[in-house]
Amino acid sequence: MEKKSKDFTQKQLKETWQAFAEKKKVYQATYHLLTQGFEFHDNKVIVHLHNHFQETLLDEIRLELLTFLRESLQNDNIQLGGEVKILTDEDKSHLYMNDKERLNIMIKKNPLVKELKDKFGLDTDF
Repeated sequence: MEKKSKDFTQKQLKETWQAFAEKKKVYQATYHLLTQGFEFHDNKVIVHLHNHFQETLLDEIRLELLTFLRESLQNDNIQLGGEVKILTDEDKSHLYMNDKERLNIMIKKNPLVKELKDKFGLDTDF
């Protein structure tokens, strides 16, 4: 059987990746893993992992994901791996924030968030 090695763009890879992620949306942990981001170089997709639990999740879906990517993009040379990314102190600080602190950061990044909060009467202190 002949190996397929059709060229594809980064955009096509992201769209194909997102299509697979949407199929897994009912599995929250898997969906979250698939929406975290990845790098692609030298025919290898490197998924950014936050912990070893995610490594296990990736192992569980690896064959299905790889098959989906290879068939959709018509390229049998695609490889898939995971890399545990060490969180910086800033990343870790976001893990321990309360809802009000997270909201304030979002408002700083995009002031329209405050408008939405006010318009819909949302309250972070419940």
